Amino acid sequence: MRERLLVLLCALARRRRRRAGAMAGNGSGSGAGAGGWDGPQRRAWLRHYYSQRQKRLMTLLIAHRRRTSCCFYPRAWPSFRSTDWWEQVVLKEFGPQDWLEKFRMSKETFFYICNQLRPGLAPHSAHFHPTLPLEKRVAVALWHLATNVEYQTLSPLFGVGPSTVQSCVREVSYAIVLLLKPLYLRLPDEKELENMVRIFCTRWGFPHCIGALDSLHIPIHPPLRLTADYCNGQGWHSILTQATVDGLGQFWDVSTAFPGSMENSAVLESSSLWVLAKEGRLCPNPPKHFMGKAQKYVLLGDATYPLQDWILKPYQEDEKLTQRQLQFNYRLKRAHSVIENAFLRLKARWQILLKCDDCSLELLPTLVLACCILHNVCEAHDNPFNEEWLEGTEPTELPKPSQPAPAAMEDNRAEQVRELMCQYFESCGEG
Repeated sequence: MRERLLVLLCALARRRRRRAGAMAGNGSGSGAGAGGWDGPQRRAWLRHYYSQRQKRLMTLLIAHRRRTSCCFYPRAWPSFRSTDWWEQVVLKEFGPQDWLEKFRMSKETFFYICNQLRPGLAPHSAHFHPTLPLEKRVAVALWHLATNVEYQTLSPLFGVGPSTVQSCVREVSYAIVLLLKPLYLRLPDEKELENMVRIFCTRWGFPHCIGALDSLHIPIHPPLRLTADYCNGQGWHSILTQATVDGLGQFWDVSTAFPGSMENSAVLESSSLWVLAKEGRLCPNPPKHFMGKAQKYVLLGDATYPLQDWILKPYQEDEKLTQRQLQFNYRLKRAHSVIENAFLRLKARWQILLKCDDCSLELLPTLVLACCILHNVCEAHDNPFNEEWLEGTEPTELPKPSQPAPAAMEDNRAEQVRELMCQYFESCGEG
């Protein structure tokens, strides 16, 4: 296009020069008195002509550039997106299995959560753009937490921009922690602790126990300046979450967002659970009797945790173990599997925890807590669990770090507690 304009302008210029030359020739032949141009007049006309031609050329070139640049610089405001899929398909045509697959919960549980979050997700009049319906914002967030698809992939599905998807995930996660944590993830009272002891003894055959304790490493992309801090003992980057579950596999204490390089024992000392135990808030005052002695309620851990009078772990495996000690190890490991199963179900249902790529370190603690709370909501409301979700939840290329607790943290009095447990299991038989 530009070349055609230049050719046309050059042709017009040659034509005008020929006409001007002819007029000048006629003028020189007939003389100045016959109306011909003299030298100064002709030069003035040519200067004016070429000045006007240059202006026209620049105007055409600028206009052409503006017309073609729109292909490379789209409009700043977003284009219109249809919401028919959410309103016409999800809300009207999704069956029970569709809700379970896409949102990891039943339709009834979904709207229960929406109603609970309504006070924290009320529309703000200060927003420039119209606020999305609350149910749609919750749906966007849950879909991302459940599938771990990227913001750009989820964006056209709901007819919103990637930044809107990110905002929905952030706002809904904060609202879940703010409004649902006091209901579904809190320290049990004395009556609830007694009920937890009964469930653990009935379901897992381990007495005087209120929970199982373990840690979960969540893969992340760390900031460049903190790669060493978040590199765990197995050589991959993660954040560390410490959690405690009851006999039903529901979380009642979660401390999260510790750097992956920390050991479980160090995380324990830095957590609120350690403070609660030292203050005696994990058992009645005075403690209940067990095997004829006043004894605190206990938590079950593995070899990465220190032996305390309120944390029991297996005896170190070697050929010197007695039969009763082997029986104790078997009973403890069987009961401790409740939290291993809880972590598997947590990651299978909320697959954002398999690899947090789109999430900032500032949001991660809230996101992990929100997933644990949603896990408890689904378990408490008896939402079905699809075993197919478990596929890929334990990648072999990311082995779990396992660093034994330092001997300096061991409590000598705890050995007496393990001995009492051995006596109890011996009196009960193999079981």
